[in-house]
Amino acid sequence: MDEVEVVVAHSERATLRVGDVFLKVDADQARIDVEVEAMALAPVPTPEILWRKPPVLAIAAVPGTALGRLGEPSTASPAAWAAAGAAIRTLHEAPLPPWPARGRGPDELTADLDTECERLVTSGTLPADLVTRNRQVAQAALRPWTPRFTHGDLQITHVFVEGDQITGIIDWSEGGPGDALFDLATLTLGHEEHLPDVVAGYGTDVDLDVIRAWWSLRSLLVIRWLAEHGFDPFMAGCEVDVLRSRM
Repeated sequence: MDEVEVVVAHSERATLRVGDVFLKVDADQARIDVEVEAMALAPVPTPEILWRKPPVLAIAAVPGTALGRLGEPSTASPAAWAAAGAAIRTLHEAPLPPWPARGRGPDELTADLDTECERLVTSGTLPADLVTRNRQVAQAALRPWTPRFTHGDLQITHVFVEGDQITGIIDWSEGGPGDALFDLATLTLGHEEHLPDVVAGYGTDVDLDVIRAWWSLRSLLVIRWLAEHGFDPFMAGCEVDVLRSRM
């Protein structure tokens, strides 16, 4: 019998792997609805949906291996990173999905970021100069953007490759209209050395300052949540190191 592997688990959702099947358990059915619809519409490789019995969604594993992991050097080739960039461009050029954006707009992000920065400093989680500098960097991301069909949570572990080819992009629960540069920033968070390959594959000019701003913004917003849910943002190469790299 296949062993049950806990891929991720916290109070909001859990993902289990049993052999070649992933079981996603989510109390928020709206997230599962979005995931199913986004995978159906996305013009890039996505996992096969095997069955759905709320609150569980069963999907097949995609071939290949993840492009990398946060905090670890990626063994994927520059061509694989470029292929990821090309796949993301294909997604961003697709028609917008018919549901509204789930993420926050610039005004909401500004308010949330200011609140979170204050908490990080007053709680002693991070030094004030580190927070202040990254809050300044993050400002470049807080501008109006033209909505694109985005993945919304394009972490490096969500992109699978085999050789130099993209075999699948997983975890679409945040998919929908959003900022294209947020996807590029999320993919390259902690892997700045691969940003040129991704941009080359993406095939059009992008504002690198905005991508770097998203690195700071995303890291500032998630550090406390990660720590409270059993993750360690202070590990080498992870979110706190991303902030330190902007000093």
